Amino acid sequence: MSRISPKIFFTLFLSAFILAACKGPSSNNATSTEPVGENDWTQLFNGEDLDGWYTYQKEPEATSEVSGMARKDDGSYLEPIGLNQDPLEVFTVVSEESAPAIRISGEVFGILVTEKEYENYHLSLEFKWGEEKYPPRKDKKRDSGILYHSVGAEGAWGGVWMKSLECQVQEGDCGDYISVDTVLVDIHAGYDVEKGWFYHAPESALMTFSPSRSYCHKSQDYEHPSGQWNTIEIYAVGGESVHVVNGKVNNHIFTSRQMINGKEVPLTRGKIQLQSEGAELFYRHIRIRDIDQIPAGL
Repeated sequence: MSRISPKIFFTLFLSAFILAACKGPSSNNATSTEPVGENDWTQLFNGEDLDGWYTYQKEPEATSEVSGMARKDDGSYLEPIGLNQDPLEVFTVVSEESAPAIRISGEVFGILVTEKEYENYHLSLEFKWGEEKYPPRKDKKRDSGILYHSVGAEGAWGGVWMKSLECQVQEGDCGDYISVDTVLVDIHAGYDVEKGWFYHAPESALMTFSPSRSYCHKSQDYEHPSGQWNTIEIYAVGGESVHVVNGKVNNHIFTSRQMINGKEVPLTRGKIQLQSEGAELFYRHIRIRDIDQIPAGL
């Protein structure tokens, strides 16, 4: 076999390297193992206002003062605030740490809802807790939530939420799963006898979570200390979804569906709700991109 001179060998090696670099990725649907460019994302928060979102709020707590709203004899309000009315500025755009963010005060239970529905996506956002807390959760954990595949009427559940799947945003509980209204899912879950709750356990059998057993705790707590920013991601394709907190998977949901006229019907698309639930918090960098499968790297 003839020998290749060092000069020729180097030329061939360099040519192959340049050719490989120029080819680049072959798919527009990036996964966790592929680089994701900014052009893959659609920004859901423009940094200036709440364009692309609308609000719904239930009746305020008696401790809140809303001019012009009727009260009962005990001081409680007679009616919800309703759609796109925000007299207490529960949902506002502010500058937080010299950058735009959505502030949710928490003073009234309510939702900030995308005008569009989404299906087969990777949702990513950042949040951090503020300082303010309000009744009826003034002495409880700070609480909010990301509700996805949201369908039906506002206020259908608890007088405020839409039918949906919830990725919990609560101190120490980020990534927990909750079925909202008549939603059913399957999760590999174990049971903690000491704590008396179900939790995500990939090695365990699938269990159904429904209105009668609606809550499945996360497998691990990956939330940063209060006051620091956290990244929450939701991967949702078909009836499958994955909750990721600060880069770590802590819940995995299968076969999402809803009850309609006594029958189970797939629930795989819908709007996105951000909850106001008694605690001040901030959201930023809210963005979404299309995917066609749950990344294998998860």
